[in-house]
Amino acid sequence: MRGAVLYAPGDVRFEERDEPQILKPTDAVIRTVATCVCGSDLWNYRGINPTDQPTPFGHEYVGVVEEVGDEVRAIRPGQFVVGSFFASDNTCPNCRNGYQTNCLHREFVGAGGCQAERIRIPLADGTLVATPEPPSADLVPSLLACSDVMGTGWYAAAAAHVQPGDTVAVVGDGAVGLCAVIAAKQMGAERIIAMSRHASRQSLAREFGATDIVAERGEDGAARIKEMTGGIGADRVLECVGDANSMRQALRSARPGGNVGFVGVPHGVEIEGTELFYSHVGLRGGPAPVRQYLPRLIDLVLAGAINPGKVFDLHLPLSQVAEGYRAMDERRAIKALLTP
Repeated sequence: MRGAVLYAPGDVRFEERDEPQILKPTDAVIRTVATCVCGSDLWNYRGINPTDQPTPFGHEYVGVVEEVGDEVRAIRPGQFVVGSFFASDNTCPNCRNGYQTNCLHREFVGAGGCQAERIRIPLADGTLVATPEPPSADLVPSLLACSDVMGTGWYAAAAAHVQPGDTVAVVGDGAVGLCAVIAAKQMGAERIIAMSRHASRQSLAREFGATDIVAERGEDGAARIKEMTGGIGADRVLECVGDANSMRQALRSARPGGNVGFVGVPHGVEIEGTELFYSHVGLRGGPAPVRQYLPRLIDLVLAGAINPGKVFDLHLPLSQVAEGYRAMDERRAIKALLTP
């Protein structure tokens, strides 16, 4: 079968790879229906995270189960499934507490590379969620979004404890930030301020539920949020980028007693303890426990209540995966969807 392999910064190739196999009795092998390029993949593509050898790539997927191990009980061949980027047993204490990305037996699904025609999924019963029936083609993008960016945006809002009536600021206008707007809307936020400089992303943010747009960044962005909130700051701030400037902007945009939910993979982020201490701002985040939210998100998609698949503004055959990376790296696309 064929799949994407990252050789070096800027060098993604689509080539023959070994067929995935059942290695453990809890595994499943699925035929990929759709996969995509993630913003976090760009850290490696740009060389910020080093790549020492050719590495299969990608961690977002939906597909049809082709084979399961002898101990798999809840998932069966022929089902259309959505799964998280971390495999989890969904039964250990951390999973039961809602943090499947810290499962005591977790495995990173992306280690095998999900930008491929077929993929092996460890801990299938705890990782995969089957839809009631095969979805129509128009629902596949939104279901694919649930495998990471919608679940991650949801966790940003959940970690910040978004409540009905809140004023929420979203730092980051990539796919995760846009999905965080959806999440804040679903959780009852009254005012949602999307921080974006790009017209197409601003328009999509408004479609998803943003009530205000702020183009300023950094200190100017934080000052603008304070100005819009009577000098106080937002009740909740969702940090969806992962660099030092975005984190600083998020913390300084929150009101005393407010919360920041951070889901951008941190690079160069350092938090000054004294400033945090005197701000009275709460901080929670980490890799999103997408598996916790998948059943609810899938139901919302199937009911037509949310349509996060609109973040995919570039659709390509999987064979053109390298162009998907280039387009996102050059900000010609929010998110590239790939179909085998």
